[in-house]
Amino acid sequence: MPTIVVDVMPKAELLDPQGKAVTGALSRLGVEDFSAVRIGKRFELTVEGEVTDEVLAEARRIADEILSNSVIEDVVGVEVVE
Repeated sequence: MPTIVVDVMPKAELLDPQGKAVTGALSRLGVEDFSAVRIGKRFELTVEGEVTDEVLAEARRIADEILSNSVIEDVVGVEVVE
């Protein structure tokens, strides 16, 4: 069955306290290669049958209206994986 993956991230201009905590933990562990971490959400929507343009449009609508908070988050990806 095909799956539609929706990725949601905090808006770039907002502080990401979880990402900041992970960045600090990496530094304490001696990992210095990464200057910042941002943490988001991934949703996997399993589709019964074929992914048509209408199904993909519905997934985008759901991503914008239900899966993300448009005040503080951006939907950064909606893609089909087999």
